[in-house]
Amino acid sequence: MNENVTRDRRFVSKRIHPAIYIAMIALVLWLIVSVWEFAGGGYVDYLLAIVSGFFLMVLAMIYALWRTWRKQQAPGVSLSTPKSFRRWASDELDTWQDRVKGINAAIEILLPIAAVAFGMTAFGLVLHFARP
Repeated sequence: MNENVTRDRRFVSKRIHPAIYIAMIALVLWLIVSVWEFAGGGYVDYLLAIVSGFFLMVLAMIYALWRTWRKQQAPGVSLSTPKSFRRWASDELDTWQDRVKGINAAIEILLPIAAVAFGMTAFGLVLHFARP
C-alpha cells in the first residue's frame, strides 16, 4: 500500500511525486548546459565533455533503476496515475525519519541542484559579459 490516511483525514504518501523527478532531470540538464558557458578551447572543452558524460551516465543509471523498480513491483501494488502535484504537495510525505509536508519535501529535494544550476548560470553570464 502506498498511502495511508491519518486521523485528521490527511493522506500520507510514501513516494515522491513524479513531477519532482522530472524537475530534477530538468535541473541536471540545465546544469550541463550552463557549465558549457565556460568552454573556451583547449583542454577545457575536453574536460567539460567528460563531466557532462558523467552527469548523463548518472541520469541513465537512475532511469535504469527506476525501470527495474517498476518491473519488480508486487502484483497488488498500484502503479496507476498519481494524484495531482497540488494534492501531493498539500499532503504529507513519510520519510524514514519523520513525516513532512509534501511541498517542504519538494523544496528540500530540489534546492541543492537548483542552487548549483542557477549559480553556475550566473557565473557563466558574469564571465560572458566580463570578457573583453
